[in-house]
Amino acid sequence: MKPKLHFKTLTALALSTAMGLASLPATAAFPPAVAGQALPSLAPILEQVTPAVVNISVSGTKVSQQRIPEAFRYFFGPDGPGSQQQTQPFQGLGSGVIIDAKQGYILTNNHVIADADEIQVMLKDGHEYDAKLIGADKSSDIALLQIKAKNLTEIKFADSDKLRVGDFTIAIGNPFGLGQTVTSGIVSALGRTGLQLENLENFIQTDAAINSGNSGGALINLRGELIGINTAILGPNGGNVGIGFAIPANMANNLVQQIIEHGEVRRGVLGVTGQELTADLAKAFDIDVQYGAFINQVTPNSAAEEAGLMAGDIIVSVNNNKIRSFSELRARIGTLGADKKITLGVIRDDKEKRLIATLKPADNNIANASNLHPGLEGAALVSTDNNQGVRIEKVEPRSIAAISGLEEGDIIIGVNKHKVKNLVQLRKLLSEDKATLALNINRGNQHLFLVLR
Repeated sequence: MKPKLHFKTLTALALSTAMGLASLPATAAFPPAVAGQALPSLAPILEQVTPAVVNISVSGTKVSQQRIPEAFRYFFGPDGPGSQQQTQPFQGLGSGVIIDAKQGYILTNNHVIADADEIQVMLKDGHEYDAKLIGADKSSDIALLQIKAKNLTEIKFADSDKLRVGDFTIAIGNPFGLGQTVTSGIVSALGRTGLQLENLENFIQTDAAINSGNSGGALINLRGELIGINTAILGPNGGNVGIGFAIPANMANNLVQQIIEHGEVRRGVLGVTGQELTADLAKAFDIDVQYGAFINQVTPNSAAEEAGLMAGDIIVSVNNNKIRSFSELRARIGTLGADKKITLGVIRDDKEKRLIATLKPADNNIANASNLHPGLEGAALVSTDNNQGVRIEKVEPRSIAAISGLEEGDIIIGVNKHKVKNLVQLRKLLSEDKATLALNINRGNQHLFLVLR
């Protein structure tokens, strides 16, 4: 029986073999195997996955405030303007990940497409498509695009909650506009917070090289599954020093599903304020816990109060996933979505107990319809509670939606001859290329059709 060779042994043999072949003619081939075993390579995985990672280019205009020098303010008088608005064109590059080949959905960072008037996606094979923004969430830096193309390749989501420090990672993106580039490394740390990069932070840290332009690209495991969306680096002058950050796949997927269903993120609220658990706090409460989220206050009539949470409790897990800090708790809760039922692990009186909470919706959980159809601009929509249509929550005066004839309280129950039960179905029907769309609407006791063009 031949002895088994480990990864390090194979790598050493490969290097020594390569050095020995350095003086051979250029036509010499690298050996396909050593001691009867194939050389380790990431190529088979990448051949399947890289077509699902795209390059994104954006253009638009930004409005900036230009300060007027003090020496010139005399000409405007004491009440004159101290600054003036200036419009400047901009262009940008980034990356994205195809997560649904059939629907053409592409996941990227919000900062890649922010303020863009035009978004173009280029596939690995060179084909280019205009992309439509389906929805975005600035707080978590997530955005969802859609292109109309056939024969796309998608990446499956991994369970990022099962990641461990030391797991191998592969980063794929478009650094510095060079084109698709692959780097590898390991998970350096988990649950990174307090970086003040985004409002909701729960980053995977990796030493796989990530640079400017990698934003929105894929971080995958050795099975070719998506474990994170590359989003930021920590380094001088925007260069890589082996400290990169990615949004966990589970967190991104939760947000994407909300955007697909509602057109935006319907953030869930627990209803607590708190802080990081420090050594001093642990000593003051005489508890032997070194991690968690310390609860200072519970909001009346909140999901937390209804679940039985109390001030002084320490939340150490959400859905059996360890919570290291209050910042991580905010990020997890803030991306789970309204009406989600969660299990909290809580330390109280030096004992751990389980509490069940149902997250309540934030006050602004209403979908903006402008990204569904131009004729709906100015309307706010929400799925009905009984899943029997889409209700118009609000219509801005003199908006396109108002001109189209929509009114607050209308319930859209169909598009052309197709029934509509919720926002997911409405989005799908409105995304189809049709010259004319007739909305079937219930308005009080009336039944009518409104035509969108």
